[in-house]
Amino acid sequence: MKKYNVAVIGAGVVGIEMLRVLKERNFPVQDLRVFARSSREIDVDGQKYAVEAVSPEGFKGIDIALFAGTEGEKGAAVTFAPEAIKRGAVVIDNGADFRMDPKVPLVVPEVNAADVRKHKGIIANPNCSTIQMVVALWPIHKKAGIKKIIVTTLQASSGAGKAAVEQLKEETVIISSRGFTSVHVNVENRAMPQQLGFNVFPHIGGFSECDYTSEEWKLVHETHKIMHDKKIKISATTIRVPVRTGHSESVYIETAKPITADAARKLLSRAAGIVVIDDPAKSLYPMPKDVEGRDEVFVGRIRQDCFEKKGLWLWVVADNLRKGAATNAVQIAECLVK
Repeated sequence: MKKYNVAVIGAGVVGIEMLRVLKERNFPVQDLRVFARSSREIDVDGQKYAVEAVSPEGFKGIDIALFAGTEGEKGAAVTFAPEAIKRGAVVIDNGADFRMDPKVPLVVPEVNAADVRKHKGIIANPNCSTIQMVVALWPIHKKAGIKKIIVTTLQASSGAGKAAVEQLKEETVIISSRGFTSVHVNVENRAMPQQLGFNVFPHIGGFSECDYTSEEWKLVHETHKIMHDKKIKISATTIRVPVRTGHSESVYIETAKPITADAARKLLSRAAGIVVIDDPAKSLYPMPKDVEGRDEVFVGRIRQDCFEKKGLWLWVVADNLRKGAATNAVQIAECLVK
């Protein structure tokens, strides 16, 4: 089997997951290099990695460059992706800079793997909340056609990077130490716009057109691009919740053709990359604590709308650092080498 020289750019939470996923999935790596803003050594599950300061010259001989696009490395792809491409690498970028560029494929392998072939040196990895939603909805869209999506996301702190996870931890410790006499706390160097410990708030990204946040618009525009269908009406509300890792989504869809909950359940059970856990009477449904470290998208609470025969509800959960970022990027690389 041919092996490839691979670079991971970014040593934050997503970059570390990329290193794990490359190893776990036995990606055919000849030489692996890790780049970040500054040189240092990191330890990932007992394995040491030498991190080099990123530079244009560092991409010489690299076949595939995985840009983590996470905290501490935002914007790195804008500066260094063209340099990597110049030196013969194919760039897979987890950041938002190239996602809506019409010349750049936006890929979720379970949905539109064939789009990888259209690349001109760079392939974009979608937003974490978009990835898990389209994986869950694509089999239904192929079977019955989806006309409308209404989604509410409940997104974990790790989706905002290491500093947000630390904020949640600090707030939780302080409130717990008070014996829950007050849930109000104000920590220094807060990474998020509001307190997250023992709280939720509907604010991810900046507010823009129609008072949607940028995160909400990502769900709209990215889904249209990945599913090659701009006619789907999509409305979203994105909420930050006090969970370490694992995004959850409450998704309502209306289809062009009627499809029963049982039919959808069977369809999803057979689909690649999906695990169905759906027995509410026994309190069985996907939860963030159970999907952490997993690469699949988990679906449950599949049920018919009582008032609309073409309406379905689904509950969708996935590890935002794995399938929502690192795993999807490595899967794109796997499509490339095939």
